Amino acid sequence: MANSMENGVKDEPKTQFTAREGTYRLMTHSDYSRQNRVGYSSTGHGNIPVRVSFVTVDDTCGPSERICFNYGRELYVYVYKGVQKAVDLSKPVDKRVYKSTSPTCHDFIVSKSSPDSTSLLVGFTGGQVQLIDSARQDASNIFNDEQLIEKTRVTCVKWLPNTPHQFLASHASGHLYLYSERLPCGPAAPTYQTFKQGDGFTVYTCKARSTRNPLYRWAVGEGAVNRFEFSPSGRYLATVSQDGCLRVFRYDNMELAGMARSYFGALTCVAWSPDCRYVAAGGEDDLLTVWSVAERRVVARGRGHRSWVADVAFDPYTSVVDGGGEPASNGNGYSSDEGGAAPAPPLVTYRIGSVGQDTQLCLWELTDDVLRRPYGRSRASVAGVASEPAPPASTGSLSARLSSLGLGGEQRREPGRRLGLLLGGHRAEKAAERAGSAAGGGGAAQRRERDRLIGTPGCPRLADCPILEPHVSCRVSHERLTALTFRRDCVVTACCDGYVCTWARPGTVTGACSSSSPAATHGDTSTVV
Repeated sequence: MANSMENGVKDEPKTQFTAREGTYRLMTHSDYSRQNRVGYSSTGHGNIPVRVSFVTVDDTCGPSERICFNYGRELYVYVYKGVQKAVDLSKPVDKRVYKSTSPTCHDFIVSKSSPDSTSLLVGFTGGQVQLIDSARQDASNIFNDEQLIEKTRVTCVKWLPNTPHQFLASHASGHLYLYSERLPCGPAAPTYQTFKQGDGFTVYTCKARSTRNPLYRWAVGEGAVNRFEFSPSGRYLATVSQDGCLRVFRYDNMELAGMARSYFGALTCVAWSPDCRYVAAGGEDDLLTVWSVAERRVVARGRGHRSWVADVAFDPYTSVVDGGGEPASNGNGYSSDEGGAAPAPPLVTYRIGSVGQDTQLCLWELTDDVLRRPYGRSRASVAGVASEPAPPASTGSLSARLSSLGLGGEQRREPGRRLGLLLGGHRAEKAAERAGSAAGGGGAAQRRERDRLIGTPGCPRLADCPILEPHVSCRVSHERLTALTFRRDCVVTACCDGYVCTWARPGTVTGACSSSSPAATHGDTSTVV
């Protein structure tokens, strides 16, 4: 449990927070969890993140939403009530308890043949992928059932945007597999041949007399592929891996469009902007990284978390894209600090959200003035963008110096490398060399290959990159956060303890409807930073 103490007062999670457009409120009657909340414990399940999936279907009463989430060996599907109605946890649409494996990820798609039914993909720790048809809950199809294709856990699974009967699954081995729900898997382990090869990736196809699953196997980077995400257009595929690299592919021709990397450690989450222009990623360096597809470079880093970033998402409902200074489509305005007339917003403003193992929810705004700043330009202090503090005096421990710079998380790794990156230039290379020597000689060639990006547009030094500070940063959970989703009328978060919480957007509910339970009185309001 990630509790913090300040002046002897326990920092309780907030039940509401204020952004520029108004106050978001926790809807305690809309919390989703397993049916029996007694005896909740993250022991044994903390290494399996709780994921959340949504889908909208047309039933007899009109459009209806479904929510799916996993916890431990259990999988739940409920009718999602949103912010207006209370949830009945005793009436799940579907509940499954698995004996020898645990669900790790899932993804919905609406059936083309029947608008009132859905197809749900579920990945498991044993490497299998299950396809569940809501119209026939007693029947399901399991891919890689005998573990002949892959034995490591499924880290992410997604339907292809433009090919509904195909899906992609990533694994802890660093492989991605393309499946077709219409094809069977072979009776023996597949044999592969190289189909295409590029910088840090190889695509294989199966040698077989007849077409079977998998259609393709991608080997990407080193270590696990932690997450991947298709662009809204379906043209691009973004992956984040244990080697700390973000790779963006042109999926149709299997070409690498560009890449970026973290300052250290793995990247764990990735998201696309609604217009497909930018990719946001987060990971073990505690930072938010924003990469431009057109410029093929990192355009900003976000500093606000105190531990690993677990999930990141763009908010399409509060972002302004090529709006000519007009407010967001939902009518939310921007107010000035002086209380006078609100200044005209920039032509482009992206709202990005992130949650982390520090139990913090952060909201960031990526504005036009930051995006137009050329690479290598010295930073100036502007709204939402922080100037880098001067390096501290040489006295004190290295850990304390890193902490004073605001980049030290709960997990401090490769401190010499991190300090060198902060100082830049020749000192960066020397610090990286010392860190590599202290860690031993294993993997030196691989580290050098990845470190070649340091100081380039794919991994700029902090002196060459705008540093964003969150407009909102508040603790919203007792346990580590694992998932974040923006919806039209609310924001949804999930934690590793199996709770899925709904935060109503400003103006969607009355104040009396939001915090009716005793648990809602523990936290106070967090305002704009």
